[in-house]
Amino acid sequence: MSEIVARTVLVVDDDDRLRDRLVRAFAARGHEARGARDVAEGRALASAESPEWAVVDLRMPGGTGLDLVRELLAIDPATRVVVLTGYGAIATAIEAVRAGAADYLTKPADADQIIHALEGTTKRAPVDDAGSTIPSLARVEWEHIQRTLADCNGNITQAARALGIHRRSLQRKLAKFPVRR
Repeated sequence: MSEIVARTVLVVDDDDRLRDRLVRAFAARGHEARGARDVAEGRALASAESPEWAVVDLRMPGGTGLDLVRELLAIDPATRVVVLTGYGAIATAIEAVRAGAADYLTKPADADQIIHALEGTTKRAPVDDAGSTIPSLARVEWEHIQRTLADCNGNITQAARALGIHRRSLQRKLAKFPVRR
């Protein structure tokens, strides 16, 4: 059995319940975890003491998680960062990795999944012969809905019109958890 190495972890998420739950989960696994509610607070905590690991939400007030990823890596290039989001899309995943994130996970993700991503031991989706990951049809639909909703500034009625579906149908689809793959 491998020995657990304690790490310093910074969790930056504007969702108080999720942030507090992740901080407690990391602490219960022997890590020294701190939480921040926005980009400015995360930057301040990282400047005071650079974390070994960081979990950063993609969308937060006062800046994006991608900006914070770049700032964390400027403070300490050895910091391993995972971007966590409820609005998963291939384009933002690519952008997060280009910014320096070690991985990109969609919510809901538990502490064990995040730790595997931070350690680099995350299991990946199947790959086709050309070497690209093949998302499921449900995942592609979820991403398309999220992009359309973002393009409509969160207006469900306008997004439903753009998608050609009834507003209530869109609300039911949005009430479901994001599709993992």
